[in-house]
Amino acid sequence: MGIAPVIPSRGRPTRCRPPAFDREAYRRRNAVERCVGRLKDSRRLATRYEKLAVNFLAVAHVAVITVYLRKLFG
Repeated sequence: MGIAPVIPSRGRPTRCRPPAFDREAYRRRNAVERCVGRLKDSRRLATRYEKLAVNFLAVAHVAVITVYLRKLFG
């Protein structure tokens, strides 16, 4: 698909072989994965219980609002 890997290699970096990954892209990917993980705490969203896209989007909005309010007042 033309997507470059973002995760670092498994080997330990040395002076002559620095870690070969894009640190900024890795941080952005990590932030997205954590956000999706928090949204999946909502069981309806994780199991895709809703059949219609409109209803699924409404459940996703409720999940986002819930995560935001927990973070704000948490």
